[in-house]
Amino acid sequence: MDLSLSEEQVMIQDMARKFADSELAPVAADLDADNDQQLFQENLAKLAELGFMGLNISSEYGGVEAGSVAFSLAITELARACASTAVTTSVTNMVAEVIQAVGDKEQKQKYLPKICSGEYKAGGFCLTEAVAGSDPAGMKTTAVKDGDDYVINGSKIFITSGTFAGVFVVWAVTDPEAGKGKGISCFIVEAGTQGMVIGKSEDKMGQKASPTNEVYFENCRVPASAMLGQENKGFAIAVGELAGGRIGIGSLALGVGLAAMDYARQYMTERQQFGQVLANFQGLQWKLADRYTDLEAARLLLMQAACNKEQGLAFSQAASMAKLFASEKANLACYDALQMMGGAGYIKEYPLERYARDVRITSIYEGTSEIQKVIIARELLKAVQ
Repeated sequence: MDLSLSEEQVMIQDMARKFADSELAPVAADLDADNDQQLFQENLAKLAELGFMGLNISSEYGGVEAGSVAFSLAITELARACASTAVTTSVTNMVAEVIQAVGDKEQKQKYLPKICSGEYKAGGFCLTEAVAGSDPAGMKTTAVKDGDDYVINGSKIFITSGTFAGVFVVWAVTDPEAGKGKGISCFIVEAGTQGMVIGKSEDKMGQKASPTNEVYFENCRVPASAMLGQENKGFAIAVGELAGGRIGIGSLALGVGLAAMDYARQYMTERQQFGQVLANFQGLQWKLADRYTDLEAARLLLMQAACNKEQGLAFSQAASMAKLFASEKANLACYDALQMMGGAGYIKEYPLERYARDVRITSIYEGTSEIQKVIIARELLKAVQ
């Protein structure tokens, strides 16, 4: 088995690392503290210029066709420096992939170049509702046919990039009489469409520079041509794209966990107690060994899921395993790294407290760890029933 990266994958990884080191790392703490949206969005525009908003999109539409493995590598490198930038990049790529996967030729030609180029600053993925988070099939937002249009009413919560996304993919119930999850359709809704209202940005624990908003639909009228895929077949789209999104969030978690451990490892070689550097204490050495082993295992799980997706193989179970393991182990890595630094880890002068806040959400969004276990168990049982 050849686990080496291709020349193109190495190039994209290196490009992401260099951008993260030069553009993101120097401002990440300030973005966390001050939420400078102009600076944040300027960095997103630079990433779009480099091709990072269409990593798995056809060159016909302005993408770079680098594949899922390159996408995972890039998100990990960006997250080492700034989780807020990484999550926005991940979700925007996911929105582009939805449109590429099920959109018609006109939809692809209209929207994908604008996402890939950065003309749309980001893409919004409007699935979650107050009553339909871990259970998206229970959504209440509706889209009612009215002549040649659909009229959308309802609301979505926890929408990444809501304040500045240029286009949204929105799920709504189009057949309320159908069984649960069977009467849902997907629509493309452009920012500024009358009847779509963006709520305030949430005041979050971490990933503060990435705005997260409630989005309201009040008699929001879109043409029938805005539907993605077939009517009442939209839930399968959501399920498929969430699996891909889990590779992105697992990769993000890995990046934050590695950043935390790298910082703590360096600190251990400099800080002294009892007349010697912390790196000489076996208890801390074992923590270091355990956490880096966990993160390397997470990387391999992510690579397997990304490879499966790239090759057109079934990847849902692999993606859930990777996301579950990577997010849980990255959380542990951040907290262990903070512990290894003692009181210094708790002080904002050092980045550990930011890493700990940023990583916490990775075991919640794109499907909680508990939901990943449900998915994994379901897939395992399918094989023997």
